[in-house]
Amino acid sequence: MFPAQALAETLKAEGWEIAMMTDARGRKHSGRIPADPIIDVKAASLSPRKPIAAVKGVVSLTQGVMQAKRFIRQWKPDIVVGFGGYPAFPAMRAAQGLGIPTLIHEQNAVLGRVNRIFAKKALCVASGFEDLQKLPETAVHRPIGNPLRGQILKAVPKNYELPTDKINLLIVGGSLGARIISQVMPQAIASLPKPLREKLHVTQQTLPDYQDTARAIYKSAGVNATCETFFSDIEMHLAKAHYVVGRAGAGSVSEIAVMGKPSLLVPLAIAMDDHQTANAKSLQRLDAADILPESEFTPERVKTILEERLSDSNWLKTAADAARSIGKPYAATDLAAMVSAFADQ
Repeated sequence: MFPAQALAETLKAEGWEIAMMTDARGRKHSGRIPADPIIDVKAASLSPRKPIAAVKGVVSLTQGVMQAKRFIRQWKPDIVVGFGGYPAFPAMRAAQGLGIPTLIHEQNAVLGRVNRIFAKKALCVASGFEDLQKLPETAVHRPIGNPLRGQILKAVPKNYELPTDKINLLIVGGSLGARIISQVMPQAIASLPKPLREKLHVTQQTLPDYQDTARAIYKSAGVNATCETFFSDIEMHLAKAHYVVGRAGAGSVSEIAVMGKPSLLVPLAIAMDDHQTANAKSLQRLDAADILPESEFTPERVKTILEERLSDSNWLKTAADAARSIGKPYAATDLAAMVSAFADQ
């Protein structure tokens, strides 16, 4: 939803009228998108492992496409932009069927299943990363980056300041937190040498079930730590961080790059097509980040990486600069310019 929100805000400021089409699940997260109207259509995910649910899903998608066609005929959009996922299927199928120009934005470094269906007929596939796997050969591709929230862009520091007496370590687990990160990080940090522990200022997003345990471990280890389930001002913590540990979702990796932060990334093991690992490699290949699969994410392994990285000022600075070099702070503006150009054709 964040790229859609960023694009809508940019276009709205330029005088565009914005309509948003999604399903009931998407509507729950659409509150900040400046769209009017917001249209609910039927949609569903399709899984070959669940044939009965898949049949019901096909029926829902068919009904959703019919709903989308009725709205498109009435509202007459100049262009339809799809951001992937099955909630986008009805609008994209209806638009391409009616001859309306379409544009796709893919957040991840692997083209999602729904976006693959419509990529060939879309005017362009804009992507969050330079490399885009599973892109059809005939599709037009332009890597522009992931549009980021205004709060993130406003908080971007001018440069990376090396840690001296205090090392700010930010630990996040994605929008809903991550069980493995909540469990492993306090144990790993508690096992670090005392001189390094005493320098740390840990800010950790922790699942509710592990919050008290994490606080107790940090207190016993003499580590200055703040453990909360959610940070409303996460952009400020990210801006001050000297090192970040977290998932490798498209938004997280893009924010880390724009902010210019060294990181340890833990791809979600069940992510479709292992797209989080592909996202993380954009930073790893520049030696700006380490990737640690969930199967290797143990207190001992994490402790070794933290001790090595946090004790090496040269690497921290080089990694920070490398991460910043691939940041795309103008992605929302560039995507809006693409939309305007294609709509005028």
